[in-house]
This record gives sequence, C-alpha cells and structure tokens, in this order.
Amino acid sequence: MGQKQRQLLLVGVIVVSLLAGAGGGVVLDRQLLMAYDPPSNVPADAAPEFKLLAEAWNLVDRVYVDRSVVEPKPMGYGAIGGMVDSLGDTGHSRFLSPQMVADEHQYIQGQYVGIGAYVQMKDGQVVIVAPIEGSPAQKAGLKSGDIILDVDGKSVAGLTLSEVISRVMGPAGTKVSLTIRDPNTGDTRTVTITREEVTIHNVTWHQLPGTTVAHLRIAGFSQGVTDDLKSALQEIQGQQLSGLILDLRDNPGGLLEEAVSTASQFLQGGNVLIEANAQGEKTPVPVESGGVATTIPMVVLVNSGTASASEIVGGALQDPERAQLVGETTFGTGTVLGEFSLSDGSALLLATEEWLTPDGHTIWHQGLTPNVVVPLPSGTSPLFPGAEEGMTAQALASSGDTQLLKALSLLGQGG
Repeated sequence: MGQKQRQLLLVGVIVVSLLAGAGGGVVLDRQLLMAYDPPSNVPADAAPEFKLLAEAWNLVDRVYVDRSVVEPKPMGYGAIGGMVDSLGDTGHSRFLSPQMVADEHQYIQGQYVGIGAYVQMKDGQVVIVAPIEGSPAQKAGLKSGDIILDVDGKSVAGLTLSEVISRVMGPAGTKVSLTIRDPNTGDTRTVTITREEVTIHNVTWHQLPGTTVAHLRIAGFSQGVTDDLKSALQEIQGQQLSGLILDLRDNPGGLLEEAVSTASQFLQGGNVLIEANAQGEKTPVPVESGGVATTIPMVVLVNSGTASASEIVGGALQDPERAQLVGETTFGTGTVLGEFSLSDGSALLLATEEWLTPDGHTIWHQGLTPNVVVPLPSGTSPLFPGAEEGMTAQALASSGDTQLLKALSLLGQGG
C-alpha cells in the first residue's frame, strides 16, 4: 500500500453514499478468518488478537439471528474502523470505504454532494465542526458546536463517526432529519435537510463598509486555495486598503501544502510549522519565498471551528507576532495525515506526524489560545464577506459579530 497524498483533513465530510452491504470478503476475508492461524506477515505479538478476532467473526457468522445483516464487507469495514478508532485520534485518523475515498477527493477538488457540514467525534459525541457557507446545513441553521443526537429518529449513541456519517449521507435531492442539541443552552431541535451538490467557494473578501479594511475569509484549504488567495490579495492591494482581517472561523482544514503556501503569503521568513515524527525527530517547514502581503497590518479571527490546516496558519502568524488572533480557542487538531490505499480501493487516513507551531507549541487536543479572547454572543452567527454586499456601516456596527468588530478596532477603525 502506498501513501497517495499528505492531508490535514480534520473531519468526516458528510457526503453521498457509503458502501453496499453485500458482496464478497475484503481485507478481513471469511476464509482467512476460518483458518485460526494468522498469516505470516502478522506481527508475532499480534497473533493472539488475530485469533481472537477470528473467533468473534465466526461466532457472529454462526449464531447471530438476523442473517440479512451478517455480511463480510460491512463486518470487515467495521473491524478496520474500530481498529483505527482505538488509536485515540478519533475522527482524524480513520478508515474510508472506496466511496468515502472518492468523496474526500471531491472535497479536495472543492465540490461534493451532501448536506455540507464537517463533523468530528469529541468527548464521545458527534459535533458539527462547521457548516459550509451557503450549504444546506448552514441554511438549516446548523452551527459550530452543535451536537448530533439522532439521524432520522434513530439515536447515534455508541456509533462510530463513520457510522454516523453513513446515516447522514445520501444522494442529492433526498432528505435527512437530524436531532440537534445546542451545547450552550442544552435545547434540542429537529431539522430536515435536503442533500445537494455543494460547491465550495474557499476564498471570498469584501471591503468592510465605512472602513479601509478588507475582510478576507478562507473557508477551507482544498486544492488551488493559495492561487485564489493571491488573486484576492492583489485586488486588495490594488484598492490600497490599509488593513486586513483574515477570517479562519469555521475553517475545518484541508491540504498541508495549501496551508504552508497560504501562511507564506503573509510572512517574510522563518518557519510555518514544525513536524515531529514517530521517532521524535523534528523537522522545520520553512516559509516559502515570494509572499505578496508581508507588511499589511492584519488580525486573524478564529473560533472552535478553526481546525487542522487553519490552525497551522493561525499559529504561523501568531508566534512571530505577525498578527494577533481574536476570538475563541481553536479545535485542537495537530496531526498530519497520510492516505494509505488498501487493496479494494478503501484507504486508511493515519496520523504519521504531529505538528507544532513555529515556537514549538503543541496544538493537538489543546488548540490555539487567541491573543484577545472574544466570545460570540449566543445565537449570533459569524458575519462573512458574502453577506456584506450592500451593508452599511451602521448595519455592520449592529451586526452582533463582536469578534469581527474587535478585530476592526485593533486595526484602528470602527467603534
């Protein structure tokens, strides 16, 4: 199996169809497990566990009463998924069916089918990391931190992240019902969402009304984001704006290479991050030369939905004091994923390296702490550039987006 692509995909992307339930054996084949002697390439210290797995497989195959669900492929996939989940990097390192591999690659290209939400397993609960801007999930009112309790009336308690995603996924035009709990109030609500083709517009910007400050949002780090960012920065410079608010709120991550290139647009030198491998060896990842916005005053907005690749960018700008971070503590994803293909087209996304900020700060399970902590008022959604067209300065001031307004004041503008 080979490593196909280095990624920092934080979350499960809720997209179209998971796997067919029927068919022959996969990595864990029934005939293989019938022979209690593990194959020669199994590590010696793991042989007892392979035998135990064979015992359990054959017991289920022999006595489980609902014969319609005793199928090799979902059983094998479930075993692999459980093995990866046992590593404790839940929702980040994970198993992907062949269809999920295709869906992940669609996300990297900036388009896929689904409800348009990124999810993560956190403290045993399935949490919305962020809805995609303009997606069915956002239109239905889902927001960062919301907890999924039920899918189509069935509880998700005890399910793995992949199992929950498989229940939410489905073809475009079909509906799914989610029961959601607000983590702040404890209130629950049920929303019905129609799945659609979702196009991701990762880079958007707008001049904030009544100011000379550009509000530039990066929604995710799929392929080509840096090129889009450069174009946006050149437009901003062409209008001779005096400051920049880089909005990484509800950005769930993406490609490592895009994160490095993005951070490099604002830095004149130094490192973007430090990678630490399984042997404890640390390798600095330097800033790429040729940044197009290395001197413009800037502030970075972050929140609990800021994760993975977006945390790399935030840490790269915070450590050398290139920009202050404003908002709330970020999600806390700090591993670099490698994609390893399996023989049937499925794959494992495995954390092969941990990343640290340029000053060596650990982000995994901790997140970035903003320089200026500003919570967003309950019930208030972040104001993004797409909603600012035609907005007046007065409307901006009364928007309720305390984080954006604080960033504006740090740049010497606004109330």
